[in-house]
Amino acid sequence: MFSHIMVGADDMDAAKKFYDATFAAFGGNPAVVDDNGRLIYMHNGGLFLVTPPINGEPACCANGGTIGFAMSPEQADAWHAAGVANGGKAIEDPPGWREGGFGRLYLAYLRDPTGNKLCALHRG
Repeated sequence: MFSHIMVGADDMDAAKKFYDATFAAFGGNPAVVDDNGRLIYMHNGGLFLVTPPINGEPACCANGGTIGFAMSPEQADAWHAAGVANGGKAIEDPPGWREGGFGRLYLAYLRDPTGNKLCALHRG
C-alpha cells in the first residue's frame, strides 16, 4: 500500500545519528544522503526518508500521527535503547507486551529528535 514514508527534520546531523542507530538495531543500513541532503533508508523493500522541509519552514511532527516499524521483541528493545542513547525520547509505557483490540502486541515507543512519534511493533 505504501511506497515510502518521509518526515521532516531541522537538524539533519541529529536525525542521521538517531535514525542510523535505530535502523541498525533491527538490521538496517546507515542512510544514503542524496544531493538535496535528504536521508534515505532502504530496508526490506521499504523506503523511509528524512528531509529538511522544502518550503523553508521549521519541521514539525504530526499531531496524532505514529510511524510503525515491524520487528521482533528483541529488535524492538535494541531499537528503543539505541533511540534513547542517540537523541530520542522514550514515551508511553516501557517496551513490552500489551493486550488489546488488535490482539497481543509487543510495543515500544519513541520520539525522534524532531518529535515524530515512532513505534516498534511485533504481533505475538
